[in-house]
Amino acid sequence: MNVIPFLDLRAAYLELKEEIDTAVARVMGSGWYILGEEVEAFEAEYAAYCDAKYAVGVGNGLDALRLALLAMEVGPGDEVIVPSNTYIATWLAVSQCGATPVPVEPDPATYNIDPQRIEAAITSRTKVILPVHLYGQPADLDPILALARRHGLRVLEDAAQAHGACYKGKRIGAHGDAVAWSFYPGKNLGAMGDAGAVTTNDPDLADRIRLLRNYGSQVKYVNEVRGWNSRLDPIQAAVLRVKLKYLDEWNKRRAAIADFYHRLLYNKEIILPHTPQWAQPVWHLFVVRHACRDDFQKRLAKEGIQTLIHYPIPPHLQQAYENLGFPPGSFPISERLAHEVISLPIGPHLDQLQLELLSRKLSSIIPG
Repeated sequence: MNVIPFLDLRAAYLELKEEIDTAVARVMGSGWYILGEEVEAFEAEYAAYCDAKYAVGVGNGLDALRLALLAMEVGPGDEVIVPSNTYIATWLAVSQCGATPVPVEPDPATYNIDPQRIEAAITSRTKVILPVHLYGQPADLDPILALARRHGLRVLEDAAQAHGACYKGKRIGAHGDAVAWSFYPGKNLGAMGDAGAVTTNDPDLADRIRLLRNYGSQVKYVNEVRGWNSRLDPIQAAVLRVKLKYLDEWNKRRAAIADFYHRLLYNKEIILPHTPQWAQPVWHLFVVRHACRDDFQKRLAKEGIQTLIHYPIPPHLQQAYENLGFPPGSFPISERLAHEVISLPIGPHLDQLQLELLSRKLSSIIPG
């Protein structure tokens, strides 16, 4: 049976093999393996791509969130507003700063945090609002930013899934005070291992994150604060520099596959993604909803169609957060999504033959 992979990472490497191998060899031959010119070059190129003044490379996406929060002086006793519908890393970053995540339900249409619900969650301890651009679709930033300004709060965007996405015609990268990025291999812009970055227009935040990522040190053996060891690897920076040149093209391929799904699955038994007019998503994931999701996933697997669930358990129901005391039913929209969402294969290397096979298989599984 022909298997249609959820995402083919090897194909991404093979397409750019010569360039990636050359870039890696360049770093290996340089003799410089921590920070240095390769990282600085990627930081400059990625900041320019994101229409931001600064980019600071760090070890992974979780560190990008955590170090950005620490740079904003988030700590014990503080609260950070987070989506109830997100990957747990968003919450973990808050907890690792000693602060408390305060969840807010999503807009049922977009699955991103609902700006209309945020104000009710703000207290005297709130310090940051942390929207997530989930599945590669921008959250509605203008009302969030207006609310933050009104209450004197910072905004940190979690853009781990949104490389190249646009909000009202402007690339995600510097709408809020800072934007945290993951370059996990499966992302639209993925490294060959863990990697991350923070983009910002705030020079003080950028300097603070650079300090925190390197043991709290600007000068060797002089430690100004209690920092961390979270530095973007030069080899990963070299790979990312190669892939960044192809990001827009690969995002266009993803968009074409999303259009294919919208045409094929329109008016059938599943709920398709909704995209507001002001959003230009990059389709990191193509997430649909099905009332009998588990049975649907089994039918797809039987036909060789690989799928994933993003995400089967909301953060508030994870054992890691049982101390917050949110019983089942606390966030019904997120809980319903967790029982209904399923991510279909999407990626820049799904070829025409695979799409034709997908079309035949999905048409046979899903009634018209």
